[in-house]
Amino acid sequence: MRGQAICTVGFRDATFPPLHLCSGRPSPHPTLVKFALFSNSSKCHLLQEALLILLAGGSEGERPQMPDKETKAMVGTEDTPGKASPGSQDLRPSVFHSIKLFVLCHSLLQLAQLMISGYLKSSISTVEKRFGLSSQTSGLLAAFNEVGNTALIVFVSYFGSRVHRPRLIGCGAVLVALAGLLMTLPHFISEPYRYDHTSPGDMPEDFKGSLCLPTTSAPTLAPSNSSCSSYTEVRHVTVVGIMFMAQTLLGVGTVPIQPFGISYIDDFAHNRNSPLYLGILFAVTTMGPGMAYGLGGLMLRLYVDIDRMPEGGINLTRKDPRWVGAWWLGFLISAGLVALAAIPYFFFPREMPKEKHELHFRRKVSALTVSSVNKDKEPPSEKSPGESTEKQNGLAQIAPDLTVIQFIRVFPRVLLRTLRHPIFLLVVLSQVCLSSTVAGMAVFLPKFLERQFSVTASYANLLIGSCTFPSAIVGIVVGGVLVKRLRLGPMRSSFLCLLGALFCLLLGLPLFFMGCPTHQIAGIPRQPGAQPGPGLFPDCMEPCSCPSDDFNPVCDSSAHVEYITPCHAGCTGWVVREAQDESQVFYTNCSCVIGGGPVPAGSCNSACSHLVLPFMLLVSLGAALAGATHTPSFMLIIRGVKKEDKTLAVGIQFMLLRVLAWMPSPVIHGSAIDTTCVHWAQRCGHRAVCRYYDHDLLRNRFIGLQFFFKTGSLVCFALVLAILRQQNKEAKTKGTICSSSLEQQLLASGPAKKTEDSRV
Repeated sequence: MRGQAICTVGFRDATFPPLHLCSGRPSPHPTLVKFALFSNSSKCHLLQEALLILLAGGSEGERPQMPDKETKAMVGTEDTPGKASPGSQDLRPSVFHSIKLFVLCHSLLQLAQLMISGYLKSSISTVEKRFGLSSQTSGLLAAFNEVGNTALIVFVSYFGSRVHRPRLIGCGAVLVALAGLLMTLPHFISEPYRYDHTSPGDMPEDFKGSLCLPTTSAPTLAPSNSSCSSYTEVRHVTVVGIMFMAQTLLGVGTVPIQPFGISYIDDFAHNRNSPLYLGILFAVTTMGPGMAYGLGGLMLRLYVDIDRMPEGGINLTRKDPRWVGAWWLGFLISAGLVALAAIPYFFFPREMPKEKHELHFRRKVSALTVSSVNKDKEPPSEKSPGESTEKQNGLAQIAPDLTVIQFIRVFPRVLLRTLRHPIFLLVVLSQVCLSSTVAGMAVFLPKFLERQFSVTASYANLLIGSCTFPSAIVGIVVGGVLVKRLRLGPMRSSFLCLLGALFCLLLGLPLFFMGCPTHQIAGIPRQPGAQPGPGLFPDCMEPCSCPSDDFNPVCDSSAHVEYITPCHAGCTGWVVREAQDESQVFYTNCSCVIGGGPVPAGSCNSACSHLVLPFMLLVSLGAALAGATHTPSFMLIIRGVKKEDKTLAVGIQFMLLRVLAWMPSPVIHGSAIDTTCVHWAQRCGHRAVCRYYDHDLLRNRFIGLQFFFKTGSLVCFALVLAILRQQNKEAKTKGTICSSSLEQQLLASGPAKKTEDSRV
């Protein structure tokens, strides 16, 4: 019992069994409830928590006596007439006084919330094309929800149980639903999407405007110039500002959902049922990101203006680079689901009684604990003065007794003290590197697949949602099972992390060679940043007056050459051919094409389309190996700091992951992708969305960034293993010296000094 008593020092609200440091067997730790106050509902942070909670079943019967605060609260629940008790609930039953219903509602809420948080990442390339954004701007937009979340999440630990947690969760869910609706507002306030800007008339006139007709040179330029008015610029800035505002509101709304929900379940669930409830909660919510990509795959198959289709329909295929899917519809569906899931929270009570038989179970455990303590002759009261002194060292324990100003003053000192632990700092840095790879992949992997392998946006999202996320979840489960079954200590846990990072790095090497160079594009230079000049276009289109800012690509499949517009291919006619479920446009009488055509509208397909499945297989295996390092690295963190700082250390870990990984990584990846662009669209004289990339450069820089972060993680885990080995050697050497010196002192000292030496 001594080891258990030491392990529970300083955790006032602990409801999980302590970490068995003496036996070396990992078991759920009280910090699992506390660190949730600092964690976000993001897709990746929930996975390691879910596994640790699910592993709680092996040690439920060894629960020690809980601190006095919780016991008093529980006794007051039974004895105080003003509060609801199990007996009163039998007389006046209420469906909202059931913790099982709360677990069900919270699982559905977090599932819907993660869907709306991850949906933007699945449609980021579509948003770029619709509003003319660069990858750097879209990466900043995808990461902007972390700004509002990081600014407020630290203060959740201060409020704790002072507020009505279910109602605050409901208010946060309402904000999330409003943020989702706000994300759809740019679609409704913008003009209908026109995939051909050469003519303001109907669709047949658009096709004629892209043809090689010298008489249409002057009229095609006028509408383009007239569209660049001050009103258009202001509207564009307003639309982008609305999306950034919606992302900020989304981050603010997610702050109370997960932490308050976890603490509420743990406070009022039966002690034996609490690990099961939390495991179910995390198991359900981890499906959110995958479902977000699946929803994106379905919505992007629909045309963006499905609510205001032009007369006569559209003549675009989903493989056409001008195709824009209904990106806004997914936000509308997710916001509706979050709003429905938020309704029950306004009916849950602030406090509810523990589940039945809780007091009976507590008395049994308390009796066993007291009897064991009496056998060891170490009553808990004898340690209470030391424990109370030690508790004051932990910010998480004294936070409820501090004012906001005192909390802000104390937090930096504890932060600096925690960062001085070398194991903690190195493990967090390794997780920062891995999270940077995940953040970059989550945002820009769909776009990379579209460009590199010529797949549609919907198919890319379905691949990611069905392969990558399930593989990551399996990897996390396998890592946790290895830690539990093999009873891995810090040394072996660090070795497991090192192996996972090493094989993840090795699996990334073949990705550099899985791709094809950019096919030939008439008039487009291969060097990024160069602008097409008159000398770069073929001579066959000299009689034509082709606008430089038009984009209506056609492909000469025989020569595998792509032209920016039918005008640049010298085409003078067009015809529409009906297919099974869609119609496609073909251009005829093309002077630059051998045989004169016809040539289909749309870009040329990549010669490496068959490599998309092997590419995704390697990415999924790498995600599984990276996921296998999450649980052992988390165990290194909670065992690498002082016991009074464990709660806050995990909170600091997630705060650093947001600040150093989830916020900057999408911007870094987006900036790297922009440097590989060879042809930019122009919007009123300013650079807008990229139309063509250098595929080799794109692959090398995107995969190279992933390789760089994986290497950083590998180096950090190697340093952790080296430090742990050095500490073990020093501990063994110190133990040998101490034992030999003690034997010498015992031999040299007389019988009168044996008692004093033994006490020393």
